[in-house]
Amino acid sequence: MPAAFRIIDTGVREGRANIAFDAALIEERQAERVPDTIRFLSFPPTVLIGRHQDLSREIDLDYCEKHRIGTVRRITGGGAIYLDEGQLGWELVFHRASLGIAALPDLAREICNAAAAGLQALGVDAKFRPRNDIEVGGRKISGTGGFYDGDVLIYQGTVLVDLNPQRMVNALRVPQSKLAKRELDSAAQRVVTLKELLGPNTPDLELLKLALIKGFKDTLGIAAEYGAITEGEEALARQYYEEEIGTEEFLREIDDPAADEQVLAGTHTGAGGTIDAFVKLEGPTRSNVQRVLISGDFFVTPPRVVFDLESALQGVRLDEIDAAIEQFFSSTEVDTLSVSPDDFKASITNALEQRAAHG
Repeated sequence: MPAAFRIIDTGVREGRANIAFDAALIEERQAERVPDTIRFLSFPPTVLIGRHQDLSREIDLDYCEKHRIGTVRRITGGGAIYLDEGQLGWELVFHRASLGIAALPDLAREICNAAAAGLQALGVDAKFRPRNDIEVGGRKISGTGGFYDGDVLIYQGTVLVDLNPQRMVNALRVPQSKLAKRELDSAAQRVVTLKELLGPNTPDLELLKLALIKGFKDTLGIAAEYGAITEGEEALARQYYEEEIGTEEFLREIDDPAADEQVLAGTHTGAGGTIDAFVKLEGPTRSNVQRVLISGDFFVTPPRVVFDLESALQGVRLDEIDAAIEQFFSSTEVDTLSVSPDDFKASITNALEQRAAHG
């Protein structure tokens, strides 16, 4: 028998409330109070940053406040994105055993291929592009990402139906290095919408949802039917919103760590994304790590692994950092999308190379 998924549609919700529902859905699935689920969701004008990203570096906060664009920190990794009612969000929350695929990179490929199949049925030549994009002619029509929390995976994405590119560019601080890498003049040229591709034949949201559902069912070999949102999910979502995800403290958890003059900042970009390291040293010869903060648009699952790595490096001698990182990853259950211990080492090494300049 194919795995049976419930389909729910939570409509347009304020950004932090949407992410709080994600956390609730994961916990309810872990407790087996809800089944494997496909969820559709929409946002008012909102910027979402990844779980480990530096807020001020990724978002023009003044522009967002002036134009009433919501600012939200996700519980998943990856990069900053702009969303509004012109995009359709989708996500799958399910038990590790349901699809018979354990590794996150393999699941990313299969789920993206399934979403791409749904778009292909609408007449769009959509294809998966590793590590986690769906593209048409080299331009992104859907960005995706996810992580395991215990035995439950959340994997989510968006479909660009329509977009105000100027508002997106103004709200996000897209590094020039990313644009130059793809020979683009602006972030707007990196994306494409269904409206641009299909014009008057652009499907409404209901047809788009049906196409995606068919893609998921056929490609992943699952059954799926619409079901009810539970009172338990809504109550737990409100709790997550009030206690964590809806708070300014959670949003600003990582915000301009390089502002401290004693912090050494380094960066490294590899196949799995960009890792930024902020290192503060201690001791008479500044030969020990006081603390490390790691940020970036990479995917590591579960996300708390990054915080555990930061803790593991506290007090470590500089000449023992590489060994400490190797020991951490060899003794910790970690799943990644194309990022490795060597990438974390390179970012921290880059930061430490600034040591001489700081005296």
